[in-house]
Amino acid sequence: MLERIGIANFKAFARQDIDLAPFTLLTGLNSSGKSTVLQSLALLRQSHEAGFLDEADDSGGFHLNGELVQLGTGQDVRHESYKKGDPDITLAVVKDDVRYAWRARYGREDDLLLLLEAPAAPAFRAARDLPALFGQGFQYLKADRIVPDVSYPRSHEAAVRRSFLGARGEHTVNFLRAHQDDTVTAESLQRPKEASTSLSEATDHWMQRLCPGVNIETVGIQGTDSVRLSYGFGSGVSASNRYRPTNVGFGLTYALPVVVACVSARPGSLILLENPEAHLHPQGQTWLAYLAVAAVSAGAQVILETHSDHVLNGLRIAVKDARIPASSTAVHFFRRNGQTAEVISPAMGADGMLTDWPKGFFDEWENSLEQLLD
Repeated sequence: MLERIGIANFKAFARQDIDLAPFTLLTGLNSSGKSTVLQSLALLRQSHEAGFLDEADDSGGFHLNGELVQLGTGQDVRHESYKKGDPDITLAVVKDDVRYAWRARYGREDDLLLLLEAPAAPAFRAARDLPALFGQGFQYLKADRIVPDVSYPRSHEAAVRRSFLGARGEHTVNFLRAHQDDTVTAESLQRPKEASTSLSEATDHWMQRLCPGVNIETVGIQGTDSVRLSYGFGSGVSASNRYRPTNVGFGLTYALPVVVACVSARPGSLILLENPEAHLHPQGQTWLAYLAVAAVSAGAQVILETHSDHVLNGLRIAVKDARIPASSTAVHFFRRNGQTAEVISPAMGADGMLTDWPKGFFDEWENSLEQLLD
């Protein structure tokens, strides 16, 4: 498990260390640095997959524009208040108390920032020493995910060989088609009271927490490189017709990649989620927190960015109900302080209560209620 991330001169942060837990929740005002944390990890992964992160030389570096993130050039990602004479960008992670750092040279117009420092090879091997970040089981779902459509791409490379859902979740439907009969072994993710649950059954179970009675079907479209998704409601004699996603609520398709990422989690998986609650009813938002907790119980590490107090409260309730220990959670509140971002990290107790409630931290309901009662 990753224990900490360190960021220097990158986007919202001049210099910041952020502790990570099995379940890390990031929240705060817009443009306050939450996405920077997820993008830092995604950038390391992207650079590694491109073969640019192995050694500090003229061929390696931070690959700013690729499959996971498209960040522009050096001038777009360097923090604006960097110290004079120290313009380099550093990203680091800590695992088992060992710090692994990559430092890249700033280039104003460059989209490959050349490495000046990297963990020493051959002692360091990315997939061996940091398997959660660089091995299989990594999922990063951005806020701009797939929307209802008549078909979705059918990529064997992404969905089968790499078991990757895509940064927008675009390979989710094909992943479900290819892996629908795989067994979900973690009890926390299975359909209750069943000895064995397939991936498709577990997906239906958790999707029904968002929309009661829904079920999903994925099929390949013969003679094409596409797959089709459909929804049904009810079962047996009361089963509905099949509906294409464009005729079903937007939120179901938008949430499907999040559900599949969590349901397919394995021990050692790393799941990065941006705004998983978008387009969902408050009850569904709370259940997404329960789902992320279930993925953590299955051995995954989840780092979740949210604007939803329902997601936060779902995590707090899960702690109070002993579904997850308070020690396995981290909550970070981000806000701007001049040109840089600052992070406040209230601790959570076994009763789900937080030690601190800073101004702007999910207090809008109280602020509105006070005005209504005034």
